[in-house]
Amino acid sequence: MDATAKTFWDGCERGELGYQKCEQCRALQYYPRPFCRHCGSGDLATLRSRGCGSVYSHTEIIRAPTPSFRSLVPYTIALVDLDEGVRVMAHAKAGLSIGERVELEFFVHETLHLPRFKRA
Repeated sequence: MDATAKTFWDGCERGELGYQKCEQCRALQYYPRPFCRHCGSGDLATLRSRGCGSVYSHTEIIRAPTPSFRSLVPYTIALVDLDEGVRVMAHAKAGLSIGERVELEFFVHETLHLPRFKRA
C-alpha cells in the first residue's frame, strides 16, 4: 500500500472520510491519488468530509468482486454527492432513493473500516 492509500485508510479507521483538493487548479477528487487527475499537479491538500450528501445513484451487488466480500452479498454501492462538492462511491444501506439525503458511518469488514452511507 502506498503512502496516499495508507493516509486514506488510516483516516477511515479514525472515522474520517478523506478527499483531496488540488492547490493549483482547485479541483476536488476522491479516491485520493498522488497527483491531480485534472492538471497532474502533485500539490494536493487532504481534506476531511463532514459526511453529508445526496444519493446520485446506487446499485445492488449480487456477485462478490473477491472471495472476502462473499459474506456481504447482496450489498448496495452508492454514488453520493457530498456537500463539499465531490462525488464518492461507497457502501450504502439498502433501500436508499436517488436524491435522498444521507450521512456517513463506517463498518468493519475483516480488517478494513469501510465507509457506508445511511439515511440522514
